[in-house]
This record gives sequence, C-alpha cells and structure tokens, in this order.
Amino acid sequence: MEEKNINIEDEKVTTDEMAVETPADELSDTNSQEAPEASETSEGSEAAEAPSDLDQLKAEVESLKTQMLYKTAEFDNYRKRTLKERAELILNGGEKTITALLPVIDDMERAIANGEKTDDPQVLREGMTLIYQKLMKVLETQGVSKIETEDADFDTNLHEAIALVPGMGDDKKGKVIDCMATGYKLNDKVIRYAKVAVGQ
Repeated sequence: MEEKNINIEDEKVTTDEMAVETPADELSDTNSQEAPEASETSEGSEAAEAPSDLDQLKAEVESLKTQMLYKTAEFDNYRKRTLKERAELILNGGEKTITALLPVIDDMERAIANGEKTDDPQVLREGMTLIYQKLMKVLETQGVSKIETEDADFDTNLHEAIALVPGMGDDKKGKVIDCMATGYKLNDKVIRYAKVAVGQ
C-alpha cells in the first residue's frame, strides 16, 4: 500500500512540474496563434465597412438617375411648349394688326353704303380722305412708315429705279424725280422699296 501511494505522489509531482515548467517557446507559439485571430477580426470589420460604402455609392447613382429623368422630362415639356407657341405665333402673328384694321373696314363699309344715297362727289371724296387718314394712323401704330422720296437723293437701300430721266440738269442728277409707288418700312426695315424715276 505505501509503495502505491508514493508512486501516485511522484506522478503528481511530475505533472505539477510539467505545468510549472512550461517552455517559453510554447508560450510564444500560443501567442502567435492568437494574433492571427485578432488580425482576422480587423479584416472582418473592414470587410463589413466596405459594403456600406458600396451601398452609399449605389444610392448616389440612383439619385443622379432620378434627377436626370426629371431634367429630361422638364426639357421635353419645355421643347413641346416652345414648338406650340411658335406654331401659334406663325398662325396668329398678324392678329394684332388685323384687329387694328377692322375699324377701318367698318368705315369703308359705311362709306360705300352712304355713297349709294348721294351723288355729290365732294362727300365721297371727303369720306375717302378720312378713311385713308385713319388707315395711315393705324399703320403707324403698328410701326409702318412711308419712305420719303420728295427731293431725296437716290438711295439703293430705299429706292428702286424703274426709269432714268435725262436732261434734268446737274442739280437733278442722281435725285428722285418722281415716285410711281410709295415705299414702306416696318420698324426701320424696308418691306417695299419705293419705285422711282431718277434724274440722269
């Protein structure tokens, strides 16, 4: 019995000695085995952060796509509206002028109706003169003006020479002698050249 107890105690001592006398190499090995686990966790956290950046970029792309769609729709609406306004302007651009001329037409109709009731040429002449003056005032309000030709120098920018009149003297050379058709300007733009005879 005593021998067995001694053996057991010896075994205990030897195991305690082994536990106490753990080599330093084994400790360093255990530390080195634990270190990779720490590095793996740091890599895992970076990997966890990476998807969030990717999600943010995707959200920005989607936002830009939405903005682009809105801008494209707005531009398309603007283009359609502009084309519609342009078409209406082409069709109804003279509405203002025609509306201004309607009272003149009314005067002409009244003059015609009254002309059937009288044989006095003076009354008809006065009526025609009044209508003409009213018409010219309406045209002036629309920016229309006559091109002056009386005693004017011939100007190819304003006049069209349809005849040359020789023997008018040096003082009439290059001057407008007569006007066969009055010229007109619309806001400083010639819309019809004055047809004139020029001294030679």
